[in-house]
Amino acid sequence: MSRLEYPIIIAPLPSEDGGGFSAIVPDLPGCMSDGETPEQALANVQDAITVWMEAAQDLGRAVPAPSARLALAQQQSANRSA
Repeated sequence: MSRLEYPIIIAPLPSEDGGGFSAIVPDLPGCMSDGETPEQALANVQDAITVWMEAAQDLGRAVPAPSARLALAQQQSANRSA
């Protein structure tokens, strides 16, 4: 399963938290990262997804499949913005 298949939520961080952007992978509990820009947050969270999957496999835990429902919600949101 490719790390790029997982829906990712990118949101701005408040200035009191240092600004920048957070990137969260809802399908993988605790999998998140951040960055100065949305693009940097996305690149950083891709590394976090890889580490999350490796840790799950090392612990003998299943890696959940990507959530189709969230992916559909993101696609619909993108279509409204276009």
